[in-house]
Formats: sequence, C-alpha cells, structure tokens
Amino acid sequence: MSADDLLVTGCAGFIGLHLTQRLLAAGQRVIGIDNLNDYYDPALKLARLDLIKEHPNFTFHQLDLADRAGMKALFEQYRFPVVVHLAAQAGVRYSLQNPHAYADSNLEGFINILEGCRHNGCRHLLFASSSSVYGANTKQPFSVRDNVDHPISLYAATKKANELLAHSYSHLYRIPMTGLRFFTVYGPWYRPDMALYLFARAISEGKPINLFNNGNMRRDFTYVDDVAEAMIRLVDHVPQGDPDWSGDEPNPSSSTAPWRIYNIGNNKPEELMHVVTLLEKGLGREAEKVLLPMQPGDVPATFADVDDLAREIGFRPQTRIEDGVEKFVAWFRDYHRV
Repeated sequence: MSADDLLVTGCAGFIGLHLTQRLLAAGQRVIGIDNLNDYYDPALKLARLDLIKEHPNFTFHQLDLADRAGMKALFEQYRFPVVVHLAAQAGVRYSLQNPHAYADSNLEGFINILEGCRHNGCRHLLFASSSSVYGANTKQPFSVRDNVDHPISLYAATKKANELLAHSYSHLYRIPMTGLRFFTVYGPWYRPDMALYLFARAISEGKPINLFNNGNMRRDFTYVDDVAEAMIRLVDHVPQGDPDWSGDEPNPSSSTAPWRIYNIGNNKPEELMHVVTLLEKGLGREAEKVLLPMQPGDVPATFADVDDLAREIGFRPQTRIEDGVEKFVAWFRDYHRV
C-alpha cells in the first residue's frame, strides 16, 4: 500500500464507502471525490460520507468527473500514485431515459481520469467496469477471456468503452491499468435503485414487488466486503503486460500493455426467488409478487468465472447469500427504523 495520497472516486457511493473504510483502517491516506448527485437520494450518500469524513487520513472534495478544469487541478495538486475509479453514472434502466448523463460521466469523465493519470505520474489505475459488458453472451460462467462485443444497454456500452479507452492509454503511455467487472454487489449501505433494496422497501411497506422475466432470474450476488477485499489485494497487484500475448489469438483479458481485466463475482449464481424468500424471512413479511416480462437491456442470468483472481491473488469470495442478506436486512431495518 502506498504511503502517498490515494484517490477514490465515488467515495460516497456504495462500494466506494466500503473500500475507503478498508483503506483508512489499513493506514492509507485517501483523497475522496464525489459529486453527490441526485440520481438517488443524496441523504444516503451524505450518511455514508459521515462515516469517514472525520477520519484524520481522509480528505473530501465535492467534484464532478466531467469538470475538466477541476479534475486537472486535483491531479496536479496530489499527483496520485494510485487511483481507484468507482464513480460513474450507474443503472441499466436509467440509461434508457437519460443517455447524456452516461456520456458526461462515464465517457468524458473517464477521459479526465485517464488524462490526470497520464500527466501526473500515476503508477496504477483500477477502474470499475461491470458484468453488464457480457451483454448478449450466453456461455456461462462469464469469462474475461470471452469476447464482449455485444452490449445490450447504453450503460454496458459505456463500461466496455472504458475498458477500451484504458487499454489504449495503457498501450500508448505504459500506465498499468486494472478493470474490475463487478457482479451484482450488495450489502449494508446498498444503493436504493438496486433490486434487493427495492424489494426490501416494498416488502417492509406492504407494497408489491416487480419480478421481471416472471421471476426466472439468476444473479451472481457478491457481498460488498468480498469486493473490498479483492480490491485491496489488487491495489498492489500491478499489471506488467503479458510477453506471450499474441495478436494472432488475442486474449481479451490481457495485453502486451500493462492492462488487465478481472471478474469480481461470487462464482455462485442465486435464484432471485430464493433471495426474495430470504428477504421475507429477515423482514418478517411475505412479499406480494407481480410477475412481469423481461425488461429491455436486462439479462436472465449472470455467473462470474473468478479463476484468475484465485490464481493471481489467492482470492475467492467467502460470504454465503444467506449471511449477506441477513447483514443487509439488519442494516436496512436500522437505517429505516423498520
């Protein structure tokens, strides 16, 4: 871990909070940025920020990724040796309604991150991608060695674009970069636009829950502490470039450039109806279920191949869905006084 200042973008976000807490607990100095936008209730972001803002090794800047001058000044001030880029405009369904938000944050904002790294001596950029890049792929488990040229939502397309942009900068400027394809991360301080949170709120209020594809969905639910642990290990696992990589048979997950892609998932997809049952048990109420057809941009199942993580950093997720949902429900009941 670096003794210098490390940047975490999206520090008031769900994964950003948990990673920042882990970094601070390890003695790392962290500079956090977040624009605290209203895509979902900013009060939740501020409550997360309250957990870390008084820590002596933490400094917060409210800043938008698309603010080119502001981002340039931030990088010039701190010259971060390591950047963990988690901020983005999230959400598959919202991208159908507000595509320009994704261009501003996920494309223009990502260019500002890359330029900051390029001009200020960054030694490792870790950035959030998404399992959604697998798009129309049906072979499971999803492997980082699979082609991912068929995204089925704008959100997924911007995340695929991030991987490509990062590779080009890594190739041109030899900056080590690691892309992280997250699979349905959940846990305490969860995002309220995500299914488990929406279900928990509806069940607790006695309202119906919408189950798309008639409830026949499987997701590789990944507990947030497992995600933070993987990221902590990857901070110092700096890509070197693969000397055996060949353009004749290109491996999509690596390169001659110091660039790598990893899946971060639980490696065990769960039936959505089972997860609903766990929520019902934790909340002490039965859900009223509304079965609906598949939503545009959605996929019926996700399943992560995490063999690369196990082989290279000795990591496999440890949290059972029963334990993770129990911890999420405990937080949800406390936060909402249910």
